[in-house]
Amino acid sequence: MDKRSLYDGLSSLETDLQGTLSQLSEIKEALHELVEKNTTLEIENQRLREHLQELTKLSNDSNDPAKQELSKSRMNLEKLYEEGFHVCNILYGSRRENDEECAFCLDVIYGERNK
Repeated sequence: MDKRSLYDGLSSLETDLQGTLSQLSEIKEALHELVEKNTTLEIENQRLREHLQELTKLSNDSNDPAKQELSKSRMNLEKLYEEGFHVCNILYGSRRENDEECAFCLDVIYGERNK
C-alpha cells in the first residue's frame, strides 16, 4: 500500500466519521427533546389524575350523604363488603355467594349505633 492510497483512505474514513458524528448529534438532540416532552406529559398526566380523583371524590361525597357520615372503620368494613366478603359477626370473613346482599352486614356498616 502506497502513501497516497493510505492518505486517501484515512481522509475517506475521517469524512465518514464526521458524517456519523453529525448524525449521532442529531439523534441525541431528538432524544433529548423526546425525553423532555415525555417528562412534561407525565407531570401533566399525574396532575390530571389527581384532579380527576378530587372530582370523583367530590361527586361521590355529594351523591351519598350516608358515606360522609361513616367512620374510618365502617368505611373499611364497607370496602371489604364491596369486595365480596361478609363483615357481620355471624359469617365474618367468608365470601358472599354470588355477591348477594347480607342484611346483617349492611346493618353492621350502615346501622344506627347508640353512643
